[in-house]
Amino acid sequence: MPPSQEAALAAEQRPLSLDSVTEASGVPAWKTIPSWYMVATGDHAISPDLERFMAARAGAHTVEVDGPHLIMLTDPGAVTNLLEQAAVQTCQ
Repeated sequence: MPPSQEAALAAEQRPLSLDSVTEASGVPAWKTIPSWYMVATGDHAISPDLERFMAARAGAHTVEVDGPHLIMLTDPGAVTNLLEQAAVQTCQ
């Protein structure tokens, strides 16, 4: 990713609201519907091991891609492929 794009993304970051860590979120959707998860193996914001744990806990169909936390910006094709797999498998 170009440094100018990184700088713009960093400038747009907002701190979490207090509600985001204190409000109950309700029943997680992954408990009742099929889930898909992409582990970004180069993620420095969320440990890939934690991502794997969360995906396994959700029983998610999981793929691993070599890339950073913002994999959707650096490898949109991989994200698109996972979304297409989910769409196809959900419709069967």
